[in-house]
Amino acid sequence: MPRGRKYQEAITKVDREKLYETRAAFELLKEISFENFDATVEVHLRMGLDPRQSDQQVRGTVVLPHGLGKTVRVLVFAEGDAAKAAEKAGADFIAADDEMIKKINDGWTEFDVAIAVPQMMGKVGRLGRVLGPRGLMPNPKTGTVIPMDDLPQAIEEAKAGRIEYRLDKTANIHLPLGKISFSVDQLRGNFLALMQALVKARPASSKGAYIRRITIATTMSPGIKIDPLQAQGAVQ
Repeated sequence: MPRGRKYQEAITKVDREKLYETRAAFELLKEISFENFDATVEVHLRMGLDPRQSDQQVRGTVVLPHGLGKTVRVLVFAEGDAAKAAEKAGADFIAADDEMIKKINDGWTEFDVAIAVPQMMGKVGRLGRVLGPRGLMPNPKTGTVIPMDDLPQAIEEAKAGRIEYRLDKTANIHLPLGKISFSVDQLRGNFLALMQALVKARPASSKGAYIRRITIATTMSPGIKIDPLQAQGAVQ
């Protein structure tokens, strides 16, 4: 598919063979962005892991220090006192009864993060076919199945920009980092927070290059490659 004139102009400013230092990469990305809206900045990581091996899975969450630049809608599966605590903490939706459970089971997913207290997981488990494919299924490994006392902090972090990272079946990780209107320091800060979490989560069985390729781009821009060794070194 032929690219437009603005894309063609942008790509001439990118050295496709070069591995950029993190700050230089985000400076260049802001320079070449041509969208007439506040585009999302994305990072794509090619990992040196075998997703078929259970001991080479990478999954977790990280709170981006500068958020994502968007309103995050949080749904909490809770009843009784836990539901009251979630509402007080700022949850946008409370799934406390069978009516709301049925609504979700019928396909309603107008929320960005789902959190559950353990007592609700019997009901939540039946929603796997709806929530699972959308990456919304609460899971203890990602800090989204938690006791009532931890709900305020979890809701606050979700709204502040906590994101889940997960190795997919093709050994890649794709994540948003914020908006192109963010400053270079904000984008770089979010990126380094993610890198710190990934380095910490490296499986013991991982051999050789852990992160093989890092590319950043906006919704429509050309990709810019970041030096994986420099990026990992910046947080170690």
